[in-house]
Amino acid sequence: MGEFDLLARVMDRLPPPGARLRLGPGDDAAVTVPGGATATSVDALVEGVHFRRDRASLRQIGAKALATALSDLAAVGAEPGEAYVVLGVPDDLDEDGCIEALDGIADCAAATGTTLAGGDVSRSPVLSFAITVVGHAPGPEQLVGRGGARPGDVLVLTGAIGGAAAGLLAEELPDSGPRLPEEIAGRLRERLLVPVPRLEAGRALAAAGATAMIDVSDGLGGDAGHLAERSGVGLRIDAEALPLDRGVADLAEAAGREPLRLAVSGGEDYELLATLPAEGLDLAALAAAAGVAVTQVGEAVAGGGVEIRLPGGRLLEPVGFDQLG
Repeated sequence: MGEFDLLARVMDRLPPPGARLRLGPGDDAAVTVPGGATATSVDALVEGVHFRRDRASLRQIGAKALATALSDLAAVGAEPGEAYVVLGVPDDLDEDGCIEALDGIADCAAATGTTLAGGDVSRSPVLSFAITVVGHAPGPEQLVGRGGARPGDVLVLTGAIGGAAAGLLAEELPDSGPRLPEEIAGRLRERLLVPVPRLEAGRALAAAGATAMIDVSDGLGGDAGHLAERSGVGLRIDAEALPLDRGVADLAEAAGREPLRLAVSGGEDYELLATLPAEGLDLAALAAAAGVAVTQVGEAVAGGGVEIRLPGGRLLEPVGFDQLG
């Protein structure tokens, strides 16, 4: 496999570029004409840490690599613009395998309106992706950070959580252990392997006046803590209000796990957790604009930290996934 032969095949498969791109793949640098404000994020997926090739197709892995990067743009309410992909190629991956992974990236790019504007390839001990994404907004005031939550704000969550953690648990159950119907187990595995960046929802939440926002990538408990710390507020979450993916409770109980604890501490949901002013908040209208359910799960209060309150006054520890833990 030669680098330039691979790049030539990649160039032939790229989706059409967006209107902002003036120079892109094939040139030494990309040139864009963005206008307004831009949001930039860098993300990485590494074999053995974030995925295993024996549990997902190369096309799924490539799509997930871009989707997880785009989730960071969703978390600030940006419209997706350009992506720059660095592919690390191990010795046991041939040219067709590289193309399959890059086809997955192209699938996600086409589905989200993202322009693949450039990148690089290199030899690597394991399959890896380093992806830089750039999003856009008419002005900086349309973009939302983690630091603006205020006491009295309502805390909302898009979609449902726990599916990815349950999907991983389904993969790890021994053959001799309890089994779920394949329809349920398959849907949970899909939540793990094929995440959907909530780009439309992020823009809808920003337009509705979100004061702070974060994507739930490392577990709701941990990510709520990041938002609370950055905003200098406390977050009080009603555990009973948390929407769990269908099948999470069944899978957790079959494996002897507590469903809420699994859902709160498990990562890779890629839903959005946001605070909004309580006055005038219409959750039904917001969900319609977001294209996904939006649930009130708590509130911001004076003070600090995160409390996840269970029935009877008990508290659930707000833990999440640590990339270096």
